[in-house]
Amino acid sequence: MKFFTVLGLIFYTIVICALAGLLISLSLHWIYPEHISSALHLIYDDMQSRQIIFLVAVFIFLFNLFFTQGITGRWQRERTIAFKMPTGEVTIALSAVEDLIKRISSGIPEIRELKPKVIAGKKNNIEVNIRLILRSETNIPDVTSRLQEMIKSRIQELGIDAEVMARIHVAKIISHEEKNKKEHEEGRYAKGPAVPFGYGRH
Repeated sequence: MKFFTVLGLIFYTIVICALAGLLISLSLHWIYPEHISSALHLIYDDMQSRQIIFLVAVFIFLFNLFFTQGITGRWQRERTIAFKMPTGEVTIALSAVEDLIKRISSGIPEIRELKPKVIAGKKNNIEVNIRLILRSETNIPDVTSRLQEMIKSRIQELGIDAEVMARIHVAKIISHEEKNKKEHEEGRYAKGPAVPFGYGRH
């Protein structure tokens, strides 16, 4: 699949560069409309040239069709986890796993904010990339290892037989002052804008 993707990218790069070169040549008067018309007439009047053009057009159509299907199918596979049951195949949306991880983190008071990104690998593995904001009093090795173990066990409790790799990136550690300031701002916005004197709400 990777080879096919690289081949597709090379193909579309060549096509786009050829189209750009044609437009640049037209805009700079390096070629004239008569040249294009003559080439088209030459192809139109020659049976062998028309056959070649027909085969090239069919190849481009089929290549584009397979490439689009391959890319969209890959995106779909990467956004779901599938496993087979005796009664049929079951797929789980990765967004559901990401929501599960967010709920897990809500039980850890040291975590201020968590953003998970789950990717289903090709080799029966699941990659969990997490961006964390922690509180200043946090013991980082303790919290991160505890979170990794919880994520791994909860995903495997879903019945998914796959290797789980949880990578954690601590993006920020907030202090008490930042925490109080943020909570104060959130509370102020939740109450709504201040009402000027003499303009009470009704």
